[in-house]
Amino acid sequence: MIWLDQQNHHFIHLQHSQYPDLLKQIPDPPVGLFARGNLECLGKFSIAVVGSRKPTPAGKKIAGDFAKELSDCGIIVTSGLAYGIDTSAHVGALGGITGTNAVLGGGMDCIYPKTNLQLAKDIVEHGLLISEFPLKTRPLPYHFPRRNRIISGLSMGVLVVEASLKSGSLITANLAAEQGREVFAIPGSILNPCSDGCHNLINNGAKLTTNIQDIVEEFPRLNNLIIKYKETKRISKVNNETLDEQVKLLLDNIGHEPVSFDDIVVNSGISIEKVRVLLPELELDGFIQVTAGGRYIKI
Repeated sequence: MIWLDQQNHHFIHLQHSQYPDLLKQIPDPPVGLFARGNLECLGKFSIAVVGSRKPTPAGKKIAGDFAKELSDCGIIVTSGLAYGIDTSAHVGALGGITGTNAVLGGGMDCIYPKTNLQLAKDIVEHGLLISEFPLKTRPLPYHFPRRNRIISGLSMGVLVVEASLKSGSLITANLAAEQGREVFAIPGSILNPCSDGCHNLINNGAKLTTNIQDIVEEFPRLNNLIIKYKETKRISKVNNETLDEQVKLLLDNIGHEPVSFDDIVVNSGISIEKVRVLLPELELDGFIQVTAGGRYIKI
């Protein structure tokens, strides 16, 4: 069967009515795009979320949380289907209501990395896979900078979550700046090399970003999203206040520096048996992370 004859398979050339106007504005727009999934995603307001392929657990959570909130506000999240931050961004966006665009560095039949084959299938169901490369094109290293210009070209802004000074994500951020798009960066610890790239971007004019409102307020046409964001946060705060008092006490005694099980028990005053029950629940709910040394940190 011919590829284009299959359901939800598309080829969008420069003159096609659904070719994104935003992408046409970059210096070297692709002459055509292969796409799988919901073509309407090309016309939605997009923010790109990119970052390190080897992020910290906190970086992955931040990427997923930001992507879900953006998606819940009606913003499509665009990324590159790579390991790490890209993967977390796609997964987070799929957990929201709007979905995600994934721009590939190879042909539609050459998904990379292979570990994201299922994620790619999920994106086809709730978003869009995009590539300028013909079928059977392998994802070669020099393809990814070309892919990055499409990620930024489809988006009104690019959010960098974690990136070293040599990260390919900085290529995307620099392309975004050259294309006249907004650049946002999450600050991090000065001890974390994955934050060096973000700090460099901030020093050079990227907006220091700590919450979704920092992004939304840069686009006046999206003022209604600020209202939705505040309402979401209000509901989250109410839900947090209903947490069991022991859970809140436990969280109060786990900070952003690793702490041992024994110290948690002593400082919280909660019984060993109860702490043993609550810690795994907090980890599953995404409140805390277990370090390689068996200690606990708040995310």
